[in-house]
Amino acid sequence: MKAFISYSHKDFSYLERLHTHLVPLRREGKIDDWHDRTVLAGGELNPEITAELESCGLFLALVSPDFLASNYCYDREMAAAIARHDAGRARVIPIILEPCDWQSTPLSRFKAIPRDGKPIAEWLNPNVAYLDIIAELRRVLTHETDGQLDAKDRPGSPENVSQQEAKRRYRTKRQFDKIDLSDFLNQAFKTIRDFFNSSISEINGIEGIKARFVDIAPFSFTCTILNQKYAHGAAHITVHARTGGMGMWDIYYSFSENAPSNTANGGYNIQADDYELFLKGDFMNSREVERLSAQQAATIIWEKLLENAGVSYA
Repeated sequence: MKAFISYSHKDFSYLERLHTHLVPLRREGKIDDWHDRTVLAGGELNPEITAELESCGLFLALVSPDFLASNYCYDREMAAAIARHDAGRARVIPIILEPCDWQSTPLSRFKAIPRDGKPIAEWLNPNVAYLDIIAELRRVLTHETDGQLDAKDRPGSPENVSQQEAKRRYRTKRQFDKIDLSDFLNQAFKTIRDFFNSSISEINGIEGIKARFVDIAPFSFTCTILNQKYAHGAAHITVHARTGGMGMWDIYYSFSENAPSNTANGGYNIQADDYELFLKGDFMNSREVERLSAQQAATIIWEKLLENAGVSYA
């Protein structure tokens, strides 16, 4: 899917970091992102920008005080993107870089990322914020196929219609074997492990909070959050991936430190439809009966650990 990134040149460092985090999506062919630094020397900026705006399926607005102050970003690029959104031809996604009055602008109509529109600058570990952004973009890209957006993005001329249709992608039904399942399990556990490791690093050092992440085996880790202002004291979690034999879940967790692999408070199994593999959790939590990515599952488990520690998002 073609993505147009709108940003103030004063925020170039954020663009560079986002560009790095987009690499996995780019390698998978899920996103083709464009920004004005792509224009070659000697190229005409305005025509190229207009052409890219008219052909994008996603408009990513890197929102900051400088973005809102930029007449070009705000009055030209953003206004054109919102018009395309209203015509059903693109999706607008605000990415909040720094605290600013974006909620008084037309961007307030749209769900902002990272989570809850918390600016990247306010995250202790910005990589966790970018990870949240990539997870949400992956969810959007999975939900809205290129074929659906191609139909919306046609400018109207027969030539452009044929060009768009030539680029349309297709997916085919398939069956998944044991190696596919094993590879998916390994990658899902790695995603969850990396999410917890980064999140623990982010929360550790907040006043009154100590946090620790420990690998206890190749497919097991444990975390502790100590909220010194909360009466219940420490909150623990141990997460395991099934490594063989029979078990209730493929990835499961226990709310205790260094919990043995034969105990669990909840978990997820790998399931598949005709097209892809995904995780599905226990029936006790309504959010977990849906199909989930590893990133979404990690977020749910993390929020449970925070709740046990008496911590929540501001």
